[in-house]
Amino acid sequence: MAQILNYIYIAAAVILLFGAAIFIHEFGHFWVARRRGLKVEGFAIGFGPKIFGWTKDGIEYAWRLIPAGGYVKLPQMVTSQQLEGASDQENLPPVSPLSKILVALAGPVMNVFFAIAIACLIYVLGLPIAVNPSIVGYVDPKSPEYKMGIREGDRIVAVNGKLVKSWQDVQLTTALARTNVVPVTVERNGVQSTYNLTSQVNDLIGIKVLGLDPKDHPVIVQVVAGSVAENAGLKVNDTFISFAGVPIVGQQQLVDLIKKRPGEPSELQIQRGTEKIVLTVTPQLDPTTKTGRLGVALDASTTTTYVVQKPGPTPKEQISGVLDMMGKTFSALFHSKETGIGAKDLSGPVGILSHLAVQVNTDYRLALSFMVLLNINLALLNLLPIPVLDGGHILMSLYEAATRRKISVRFVEYATTAFAVLLISFMLYVTFFDIRRFSLIRMMFKRQTQIEQSQQQPAPAETNTAR
Repeated sequence: MAQILNYIYIAAAVILLFGAAIFIHEFGHFWVARRRGLKVEGFAIGFGPKIFGWTKDGIEYAWRLIPAGGYVKLPQMVTSQQLEGASDQENLPPVSPLSKILVALAGPVMNVFFAIAIACLIYVLGLPIAVNPSIVGYVDPKSPEYKMGIREGDRIVAVNGKLVKSWQDVQLTTALARTNVVPVTVERNGVQSTYNLTSQVNDLIGIKVLGLDPKDHPVIVQVVAGSVAENAGLKVNDTFISFAGVPIVGQQQLVDLIKKRPGEPSELQIQRGTEKIVLTVTPQLDPTTKTGRLGVALDASTTTTYVVQKPGPTPKEQISGVLDMMGKTFSALFHSKETGIGAKDLSGPVGILSHLAVQVNTDYRLALSFMVLLNINLALLNLLPIPVLDGGHILMSLYEAATRRKISVRFVEYATTAFAVLLISFMLYVTFFDIRRFSLIRMMFKRQTQIEQSQQQPAPAETNTAR
């Protein structure tokens, strides 16, 4: 019963938080449009079929099915009928370019103000910071990393020139690096050394990872007689290092990977005493759950520990952290041949809602931090000079103001509709990969976490805002 109530809480919180970001954006358009005397026909959160709504003072308010944004229906501003439907109003007075610019700009500005307000709240409430140290686990004596001098117990302190404090930082910085050869600084007994390590793309998760393992791994405490685990040679006290090429950092992660691969031969790396052994195991199909199983019992999974930084990062630090992360992401996309990061690695509505659910499940302050990221992203992406986005309206209005000539209504309608179709197609494309990554989200959702209170603010260090 408690679990069901928790799911209800998470779903309600995600809908409320995501809906608030869309609402505040559209309310900006709505409020300025009313102040500038524009005709408003509709106010919608989402696109597509209407879930529920009402009409008041001639304005239709609605919550629609596809949670990919929203719109304010303004017949005096050329919009996309594909998204908003045809207007019933005709012969309305023209709108000045200045009014169009102000209305279009109001949405992103409201998102920025909302992000700043949330950042101020986080500063007061504090922010949990992941502190699980990036300690290196077993290093194969035959590996390039071992030959370079890296040993078990070394702590990774920087990747590609960026400070890291956890394995999450290590993985994210490695994935966004423009090259597969990444400078990694490790510390041993207070002495730091830097090595140029070669990362490789993991086929399952689709991003670059280092050839180093975390210190903590699940350990087998029981092997079921006659199971595929016993037949493969697994024994009690074997420690899981990787499964199907994925480094193992916790029990639930391993269980979910096994469940995904019934009947599929999978490479399994374990540590037995001082030896690292590679086995091939084929998870057995469980006829009841239709998922894979090995037939082993594991000890408790690794716990991700957070320490609350209070007061939290300043609003300036939070906003600049988001901008820095966006810059790194766009740079990684622009240099996709070097980084391996492409459009498929971006998140659509499904991915955004899933990540928000993970943060809500972990701690509400992490969810608020994600909202800062989300609102800044919404603001800047909507300012791109593309028809159907706010930036497109601003660009066309600036052209009208500069040339004192109106752009052909037919041209604008066609361009806006075409880009609306492209936008929806792109959303479907990234959503497809969001769904393919859903098992990884489930791993994050089920990971064990521990929030520790701290009265002291930690020393300033680089913080990754996106998770």
